[in-house]
Amino acid sequence: MLSVVIVGGLHADARRAAVERLLTDVPGSVALHHDLATAAAGTVVRTVRDATGVLSAGETPLVDDCACCALREDLVPELERLRDAGGTPLAVVELWDSVEPKAMAEVVVAGGLTLTGVITAVDPALVLPYLGNGDDLAERGLAAAATDRRTVADTFARQLEYAPVLAVADSPEADDEDRALLAQLHPTARRIPVVPGEPADARPADEHQRLARHPVDPPPPLTSHLTDPPPPLTSHATDQHPPLRHHFTPLATAALAGFDVEAASAAQHPACALLPTEADAHGVSTLVWRHRRPFHPERLYQALEDLTCAAVRSRGRFWLAGKPDTLLHWDAAGGALCVEPAGPWLASLPDAAWDLVPPVRRAAAALEWHPEHGDRCQHLVFTSPGLDRDGLTRLLESCLLTDAEYAAGRDAWKRLPPVFDTLLGV
Repeated sequence: MLSVVIVGGLHADARRAAVERLLTDVPGSVALHHDLATAAAGTVVRTVRDATGVLSAGETPLVDDCACCALREDLVPELERLRDAGGTPLAVVELWDSVEPKAMAEVVVAGGLTLTGVITAVDPALVLPYLGNGDDLAERGLAAAATDRRTVADTFARQLEYAPVLAVADSPEADDEDRALLAQLHPTARRIPVVPGEPADARPADEHQRLARHPVDPPPPLTSHLTDPPPPLTSHATDQHPPLRHHFTPLATAALAGFDVEAASAAQHPACALLPTEADAHGVSTLVWRHRRPFHPERLYQALEDLTCAAVRSRGRFWLAGKPDTLLHWDAAGGALCVEPAGPWLASLPDAAWDLVPPVRRAAAALEWHPEHGDRCQHLVFTSPGLDRDGLTRLLESCLLTDAEYAAGRDAWKRLPPVFDTLLGV
């Protein structure tokens, strides 16, 4: 049975180092890579390689002038070919620079394949420069389609925050501030160092001791490969692959640990996202701002630029007095802000509709339920070096309804200027 791990990230050198590490650590594994840089010529180049070099290469035509669409159409058949041929314990899908892992993870699972991990490779020294880069991907030659309007910053943020595992490059340029920023942006991620050229069985002393006490067994689907060496993939692979080792390195273990696409999607949804917590280390701070009073739409609109530029990354959910039933998503990086509706607040739904809401959403709402406003709340998180916590807090609070405006009630709130309608496409 074939296991699939996705390795992505805009930091190409770090990504390649992580892929090479996996190919070395899991004997018999192969890596698939679709190079979208040739999309302007009407094709996407697919390469399949193992630890010794390239096994095969081919081209696939664009689909609807979209390189990412061509990748989706070609990836699953290639993985199915590897699965049906047998002998490959792990397929490493190395995404092209700007391809986001969420979409590809869902494609792999929808194709009936076994996705066992999603990893984003990161160079800590490049986190701040990339999060601060508001250039369009097209300006950098990284757009996946003619209609691709994403920026470097928002693409990198989504790549970073979706993956439960970060393969962290050994970067001599990185300092404590860089590492603190990475840790605060995605505090729940498992961060695994990737050292180029490190022997496959090299581990820190404490890791050796831990494995001596608690050996890491490969997942059940791979056990059938332990007794018989797999047949060669192509005519290039003339030597039999050695059997899988009983002990895996931390990166290989993470790649084979298992991955839940539905849980990962829920963790990104604005209504129940696992947002960072308060933190302050090495000059980097994370401010978690919560409030139960709605924003005054006009005052918030006037403050958007200052709020967006106050931190290299900010995200969360909020509500406006003029739109009390709509949960709004806040997503900012690289000096650009995206505000969009993310469905209704649960408190605005009739009881009969609650059965249609995913359990994780109901659970998240229950944790913050207010007797008057239900799950309506302000929950915004700002992360940045040199963050002005006090100034940011004062600015946010100045955008809330005053006591008199709040006391006027919802009928009065609905008459407030609808300044967000254009931004929200209403």
